[in-house]
Amino acid sequence: MDRTDRAKQFAPFDALKGLQEALRIKELNHERVQRGEISEEKAEEMSKIIINLNKREKVKIIYFKEGYYKQAQGQIKIDIEKNRIEIDGLKIDLQDIFEIEKLNS
Repeated sequence: MDRTDRAKQFAPFDALKGLQEALRIKELNHERVQRGEISEEKAEEMSKIIINLNKREKVKIIYFKEGYYKQAQGQIKIDIEKNRIEIDGLKIDLQDIFEIEKLNS
């Protein structure tokens, strides 16, 4: 049996509306984690890094959002009034930052 004919026999399974989306959501929920605690020493170290950043300096940040740790890197802009930073258009609350590292330009 050639590949085309063989693939056709499985086509009815694609007709299950929403199956792929339901599987994707189930997988995402399975991977969720609890937010980790940051020690005072680490928080102080991250504060020093943020305070000493220059405009246009590049950083790599690991942050927590909606049950997942995510990573972003790029040029940073600090918004003290709103207590957050912006990396290439992505806005991250300072309280969500788990790790920050300066990148050599």
